[in-house]
Amino acid sequence: MNLKEYSRLEKKSTAHFRVDFTRLGMAILFMMVVFVYASVHAGGIQTDQEGMILLVIAALIGAYMAMNIGANDVANNVGPTVGSKAMTLAAAIAVAAVFEAMGAIVAGGNVVGTIKSGIIDPATIADANIFIWLMLSALLAAALWLNLATAVGAPVSTTHAIVGAVMGSGIAAGGWALVNWSTVGSIVLSWVVSPVMGGLIAALFLYAIKRGITYQEEMTLSAGKRVPILVAVMAWAFGGFMLVKGLGDIYKLAPLQALLWGFLFAVVIYVMVRGPIAKAAARASNTKEGVNSLFTIPLIFAAAMLSFAHGANDVANAIGPLAAIYEALQTGEVATQAAIPIWIMVIGALGLAVGLALYGPKLIKTVGSEITDLDRMRAYSIAMAAAITVIVAAELGLPISTTHVTIGAVFGVGFLREYLKGYYARMEALIREAHEGEDRERVEAYLERFKAASLNQKGQMLQEMKKKAAQKAQVGGTTISFSKRERKAFKKVYENELVKRSLVYKIIAAWIITVPAAALLSALLFWGLSTLFV
Repeated sequence: MNLKEYSRLEKKSTAHFRVDFTRLGMAILFMMVVFVYASVHAGGIQTDQEGMILLVIAALIGAYMAMNIGANDVANNVGPTVGSKAMTLAAAIAVAAVFEAMGAIVAGGNVVGTIKSGIIDPATIADANIFIWLMLSALLAAALWLNLATAVGAPVSTTHAIVGAVMGSGIAAGGWALVNWSTVGSIVLSWVVSPVMGGLIAALFLYAIKRGITYQEEMTLSAGKRVPILVAVMAWAFGGFMLVKGLGDIYKLAPLQALLWGFLFAVVIYVMVRGPIAKAAARASNTKEGVNSLFTIPLIFAAAMLSFAHGANDVANAIGPLAAIYEALQTGEVATQAAIPIWIMVIGALGLAVGLALYGPKLIKTVGSEITDLDRMRAYSIAMAAAITVIVAAELGLPISTTHVTIGAVFGVGFLREYLKGYYARMEALIREAHEGEDRERVEAYLERFKAASLNQKGQMLQEMKKKAAQKAQVGGTTISFSKRERKAFKKVYENELVKRSLVYKIIAAWIITVPAAALLSALLFWGLSTLFV
């Protein structure tokens, strides 16, 4: 390494250190503000001095948990939009931070379940002090695990983190019988159900877009007709999604009722956008880039709605245990439901926004561009998968993780692209084989026509090539076939560059160990804290 290169790397390292130091300083500043804010409000509750100190400590840990949720979980909502370049990173962070905070404060609910998913039975915990340390240990363990996952670039389920943490400290406090094992089984099931559903739905939407638009000779003409329908379907899905998940704590609707209202909303949206989209399509270039431009505004709205719904629901992962501690200090009793003072809700909402702004970009880049390349059609398919899977799961009563759904959807579009690329690689090989011995320029020109042809035309051209190949085989006395090794070789041409396998394995491993890792860490924390203070 020469001196110039060394100097460049040193400057880059120094710049990274300054950025990291600035982020850490701002995070500490936020925690100091929370300390003052919580201290003021803790003085107003009916408890002794020790209880007030404990509540302030719990508020600091709750703020730390909320920051980690913002840093890790929110990437799922805006990552595909950023990766597809529908929004810049800065704009996406701003939109997500605002809508996350709005969702938490406006639709986070006045009452929260203190024990996430009913993972433990509170009736077996008679001592409120033990319950307080149990929840404090769980909150800190989940936050630490999320911090580690964010540091290594693994998007994980924050709900699974807090569920695992409550389970671990619950076992440490009251033994194995304290745990609702059927709930644990449902969570394990969701590790498979969530990503598979998300991946399949995203792949189906992307393939429908390809068949109906990008595989057509006149792409923009087809887009002008079909994109308004796709936008209306998105409005339908997200209308139902917001009623089920985003506003579920304000007004309860059955999933089918939510879909009915969502359908009425979709009809209105279709009437509104049909004309403008048709005009925009007519002005766009007859390329994939031209078609992609038509999905920009729907993706921005999708990112905002996903962020709002996430803030409304997942803020409970930070403030649920905090509300439980607050209730126990106030009443001296263990509560499965607790009213949330507005000051606690504000801590959760601001923590989400601050965590996203300071540490969210790393995971946003991972979800948006590092797993597989995303354009706006693919990002649309991922957003649709997230909304539809949540609604279907709510109707069927299936436990799912929105993180797993979104990442599964990213995998789904990536693996579909691999399959299609591999398929066209085999078709290209067939065409070259059928044209063997002919002028090279003529073969390349035929391949270009094949790539530009519509789906029906491609089918006709392939039939012609198969006939031509069969005729050659009869004349030459040989048959054209591909061995298993050759078929694998065609597939390998594309698969490594389309879906980054190392990230797939790392993310899946992080999913699997989230519950047990958070449980173990929480149990250790509870044993340590209870030994010292209980």
